[in-house]
Amino acid sequence: MMCNLSALKSEELLRINELEKELGTPLLAFSCRELKPAEVSQDQLEKIKALETQLGMSLVAVRA
Repeated sequence: MMCNLSALKSEELLRINELEKELGTPLLAFSCRELKPAEVSQDQLEKIKALETQLGMSLVAVRA
């Protein structure tokens, strides 16, 4: 399963903002979906790791 921050519609964002104000705490919205990892070679894995280091983020190879 892979989760990422949700892309929110205006109405969804307003509802979340209202609840944040009520609770007095920020909320993060995540969306999750089932993904299967792609099989990668050692060379491909090294390239992925190098780009992760350059960008300062995690990358995941998945089946298309």
